[in-house]
Amino acid sequence: MKRRNFIKTAITLPALTAFGSLVHSTTARAADAVTPWANGTEWKLYEITHRVEVPPGDGAAQAWIPLPSVVSDYSRPLGNEWSSNVGVRLERDTHYGSTAMLHAQMPAGDATRWVEVTSRVMTRDRAVDLSRPQVFERMGEGELAEYLKGTELLPIGGIVKSTALKAVGKAKTDVDKARAIYEWIVDNTFRDPKTRGCGQGDIKAMLETGNLSGKCADLNALFVGMARAVGVPARDVYGLRMNPSKWGYRSMSASGNVTRAQHCRAEFYSASHGWVPVDPADVRKVVLEEPPGNLPVTDAKVKLAREKLFGAWEMNWLAYNYSHDIKLPNSKGSAIGFLMYPQVETATARKDPYDPDNFKYVITSKVV
Repeated sequence: MKRRNFIKTAITLPALTAFGSLVHSTTARAADAVTPWANGTEWKLYEITHRVEVPPGDGAAQAWIPLPSVVSDYSRPLGNEWSSNVGVRLERDTHYGSTAMLHAQMPAGDATRWVEVTSRVMTRDRAVDLSRPQVFERMGEGELAEYLKGTELLPIGGIVKSTALKAVGKAKTDVDKARAIYEWIVDNTFRDPKTRGCGQGDIKAMLETGNLSGKCADLNALFVGMARAVGVPARDVYGLRMNPSKWGYRSMSASGNVTRAQHCRAEFYSASHGWVPVDPADVRKVVLEEPPGNLPVTDAKVKLAREKLFGAWEMNWLAYNYSHDIKLPNSKGSAIGFLMYPQVETATARKDPYDPDNFKYVITSKVV
């Protein structure tokens, strides 16, 4: 059996109500793909393909594949086309906006079960001029309140709050507080290449142990938790690198096979600027990985990245979602901290998403 579905979206990703259903909604106009942005950048169109395979020896299983879900002035998901030899449906978690995922039910059998989904997404580089107030679509207090709450991995009291208060010092404005936290993270953390995947994002454990190491899901989560702790709305944005960096950073590049190119970023909300992009974790990645390696923070490459990544993102990267503590539909397991990797669950265990050869999955990207 082979099923193929196509869903096009411009503003929302509607949920399918049955396996094998077909949904159409409004699509972005082709002309939008070449509309210049205010800072001179243009939209670029990518295709990202996720393929997940589960061998027959694992018995009945389920798979969940994250899909591009962030609709903004820098990201436009255009739709998903999939094929599979099992039943597949689109699901979404609506707690943090619309977090879309493809959910496959895989009955036991003698053959490998597989799902392949190709997503199209347009992105354009993002930058906020922090030297003056901006015109932007304001969020209501109710919406912003969600980004001031603690989560299981992002508590905002205790040691998180005391550390944040020390970091911000006498800073008064939301931008100044965020800047102080950003600089504190760049100065006090480091990227650990031995961290599995993108890390766990358990910021309380990081601070209590004094081990301020990890990767993007750790260091950028620390920014988000500390910002929330001092009253600045903030959120993680979970995604995937897709293309080489035109900024010239090898450490911020990916192409072709991007199976291990997951990367989460962060942003905070300013009353004068709206959502502002930041990425202190990538500054520490530049320190560790840019040739010849282990650069001092005074190196020109590091200083440039540090300056750029408070207020700008290069969009050779797609945004999956903002979600924390996700309960996967129909899963018997516990909630996951975030959805940035394909997930597979058998009747007895959940597979390790940080080991793509484990079940297996492959992710590829190309510029269209």
